[in-house]
Amino acid sequence: MFIDNKKNSMNVENAQAQMRKGVLEYCILSILNNGEAYPSEIIDQLKRGKMIVVEGTLYPLLTRLKNSDLLSYRWEESTSGPPRKYYQLTESGKIFLNELAKTWKELVEAVELTQKNNN
Repeated sequence: MFIDNKKNSMNVENAQAQMRKGVLEYCILSILNNGEAYPSEIIDQLKRGKMIVVEGTLYPLLTRLKNSDLLSYRWEESTSGPPRKYYQLTESGKIFLNELAKTWKELVEAVELTQKNNN
């Protein structure tokens, strides 16, 4: 049986990217659960977690979360440039995050159970 490794690796990369996108919202809300942050701080924390995100991906997501009343923000003057927009979780955001945390735990348990059953 012939396996096209190039095609297979591209499918794996696509699947990995889709998995990361699926948990990105959860990761952002989790970061902000520790306190307010401005976008470059969020990106730095995501990168430390190997979640590579660029501003062009982050800003629309932050806007969507804000429009869903999960986040709010405030402006703060900066001594080294333009004012910074600091995001924080709203009460609705905290409730939403708790629900995502429950779902995440259930998913991890389901995946681990599936892997145990296949070994």
